[in-house]
Order: sequence, then C-alpha cells, then structure tokens
Amino acid sequence: MIAHVGDRIVVKGIHVGAAVRVGVITALRHADGTPPYEVRWLDDGHIGLIFPGPETHIELPAAPR
Repeated sequence: MIAHVGDRIVVKGIHVGAAVRVGVITALRHADGTPPYEVRWLDDGHIGLIFPGPETHIELPAAPR
C-alpha cells in the first residue's frame, strides 16, 4: 500500500455492526509512502499511527495534489 499526505484512509469494520472509520493521512514515516501512517480520524479528531490491514484502502483526495 502506497499513500501520500492528504489521502483518505478507510477502515471497514470486520465485525457485524462495526462502523467504518475514515481518516486523513497527516504524515508519512517512510519517504516511499509505505506504512505506517499518521492519521487524523474524521469522527473524533484523534491523531494516531496506523499499520493498515487487509480491511483498509486508500482514497485519493478530490482535489489534485
């Protein structure tokens, strides 16, 4: 998985009733865009580090970089 600052990261819930979480990548730990990523979660504003799993995908921002 390769991402850039400003991309959205979407984590699908893997259990019945689990919510989908969406965040914005705010920082990269590796220059080549590989995980982990620093993410600001849109639902609560929390900033954390994520090592994405198979239930995760990246969405490009609506505006060009």
